[in-house]
Amino acid sequence: MKKVGLLCAWLMVAGASGPALAEVGQPGRLLASNCFQCHGTNGRGSAFDPVAGLSASETYKKLKEMQLGNEGNGIMPRHTMVYTDAQLQQIANWFASQK
Repeated sequence: MKKVGLLCAWLMVAGASGPALAEVGQPGRLLASNCFQCHGTNGRGSAFDPVAGLSASETYKKLKEMQLGNEGNGIMPRHTMVYTDAQLQQIANWFASQK
């Protein structure tokens, strides 16, 4: 009986995680969600500079310059410090795909 109960519990957890993973499965989207507060969902915010649809290479370059302390002020350089180069590229690619 206990084995059946554990199997059912495992199947419920496995099944529940499928749709959640599908929602954030797009490369860069989960990383970019940190940006949504200021730049808006999908980068189309009006309070700060919109970043949707900008060139991925230019966005990556700006993010990297902020990370190195060569560009930007306020909170942006601090946000970029926690990401690897690959993660910055994923963020840039995500926003470039949002047109």
